[in-house]
Amino acid sequence: MLISGITQYGGITCSIMAILPTHHSRNFHPIPVNRSGLRLREKYVLMLIFIAFLFLCFGAFFFVPDLRDRTYLEDAYRRFVGGGGDIVPIKAPKTPIVKIADDFTPQVSEFSKPETSDTNRGETGQLSEMTTSKLSLTHKELIEMIRKDKEKFIKDQKAEEVAVRDARIEQLVNNSKVDDTGAKGITGGEPADERTRERRNFIKRMMEHAWNGYVKYAWGSNELRPISKSSHAASIFGASSSGATVVDALDTLYIMGMKDEFERARKWVAMSLSFNHASDVSVFETTIRFLGGLLSAYAFSGEEVFKVKAKEVGDKLLPAFNTPTGIPWAMVNFASGSGHNWGWASGGCSILAEFGTLHLEFVYLSKITGDPIYAKKVYRVREVLDQINKPNGLYPNYLNPRSGVWGSQHVSLGALGDSFYEYLIKSWVMSGKTDNVARRMYDKAVEAIERMLVQKSQPSNLTYIAEYKYGRLEHKMDHLACFTAGMFALGAKGSRSEKHFINLGAELANTCHESYRKTATGIGPEAFRFEGPHEAVGIRVNERYYILRPEVIEGYFYMWRFTHEPKYREWAWEAAQNIEKFCRVEAGYSGIRDVASTAVSHDDVQQSFFLAETLKYLYLIFSDDSLLPLDQWVFNTEAHPLPVIGKMQNR
Repeated sequence: MLISGITQYGGITCSIMAILPTHHSRNFHPIPVNRSGLRLREKYVLMLIFIAFLFLCFGAFFFVPDLRDRTYLEDAYRRFVGGGGDIVPIKAPKTPIVKIADDFTPQVSEFSKPETSDTNRGETGQLSEMTTSKLSLTHKELIEMIRKDKEKFIKDQKAEEVAVRDARIEQLVNNSKVDDTGAKGITGGEPADERTRERRNFIKRMMEHAWNGYVKYAWGSNELRPISKSSHAASIFGASSSGATVVDALDTLYIMGMKDEFERARKWVAMSLSFNHASDVSVFETTIRFLGGLLSAYAFSGEEVFKVKAKEVGDKLLPAFNTPTGIPWAMVNFASGSGHNWGWASGGCSILAEFGTLHLEFVYLSKITGDPIYAKKVYRVREVLDQINKPNGLYPNYLNPRSGVWGSQHVSLGALGDSFYEYLIKSWVMSGKTDNVARRMYDKAVEAIERMLVQKSQPSNLTYIAEYKYGRLEHKMDHLACFTAGMFALGAKGSRSEKHFINLGAELANTCHESYRKTATGIGPEAFRFEGPHEAVGIRVNERYYILRPEVIEGYFYMWRFTHEPKYREWAWEAAQNIEKFCRVEAGYSGIRDVASTAVSHDDVQQSFFLAETLKYLYLIFSDDSLLPLDQWVFNTEAHPLPVIGKMQNR
């Protein structure tokens, strides 16, 4: 068998045959086999082995000589120089093309050696130099091409975004959808008697003067400097010009029938109002002025642009609530969403009047958008405040948003605390008097306030609300605290004694009127004290300024609506005349630095709340009660009217 294998396949096969078995095995016992040739299967095996051997030899012959670094430069050259679209220049190659060109040069020379003439060798050298130069230049061009393509892509992307934005703006400006909000009592209110009509028209002219000065000298800016005739930007609005006065004045323009001015403001909101600036803004001020102003404008007009913008700013404010307790930060950055508290606040705490004065706006925003996230945030704030221990039943002004622990033991219904209490009773009103948690919290807070803070002066027996600091009373009342006259009157119905709280509101309104009556200008100071012989007097120089605040007039408005006693209209008229006399300047109205002096020094700022609150409350005092009736509308702390939701559901 071995001899026949050699004969048939030759020497190569001989060695293979030597290892083939010559017997079979069954049950592990060898069975000898005598045969003179190979079986068919064995022939196939030998054939496959032979073919594999030939393939290896063939592959070695063609590939082994080229197993070295290769550049394929002819192909690279064709692609870079003439290939055009074959290469997509996403990024520069890891190996610089100049380096590849350098590596290519000796190879060109090597391939040129068979050429016999020096001329050919020279031409080859020139080709090598040209190739290297061309490749080096192409590398630079490639980088430039990538840069230009990137710039073009970014430019095209921005152009597309601008086109989409402009189309949306055009839609909002020219074809704004109008929703039926069911708003009633938002225009008219013409009083019956001639004298009251004249006074109301006088207030409207004050509004026109304030608005026209702003439009002429500070349009689109946050506020006006009416003496400098320039713009003013307070830090609470961040670093950008956000048109605070435009938004704050929207509803006042509407109820006064200033249609052209309202339309101009609406177009500015649609085209220019943006909340995309990278700056820190006050969550509280942004909520009461911007969100509140936009929501009121939407409630009045039903125009979609105001709802769209309200949702935008609401979304920008949401990151402020990302704290362990849900108590929001005082400041939030619109770009990053990061939040922090005022550096001067006690122990890094949030401030009661700020985080406690968001409820009305966020609840109504959820109502009109159908998104519960906004309401959930403010209900969480209320839950924390409802469950936390309250010393003597009072709410201190500072609360740590991380730990949920009160800061310094300072209680006030003036600065730092005021509007929290206001929003408790107004939340109840806004709910159609169904929010029993808000009503319970308000009633308990009022019990503590009456027990601890409500005081009587001597000898005039003036009622005032003192401040509580570290276990003792400070007999001072802020101008801001004069809102309590209206708060107690508003909360009288549904209380344990309606008459008692109407009287308490009247007593506080009288005290605040005294603070006006006792100054040389007839305008009240920022704070007034009850010390020794002094009653309702701004004793300290740094407390005698007036920045066009509305709270005293706000108190008159509520007392007029609930009692219709003529004195409240008379007191309001006195205040309006004195503001006109001492605060009016050529381009608007300015605050004054000392109400005790008729030689006034102006602070050169027309606050946006002068148009939103002070002038609005004056106008409403001299209007019929059918304009913004209190059973259908509730005013936020910036005097922006929001619908009573219970009434909305019944329409």
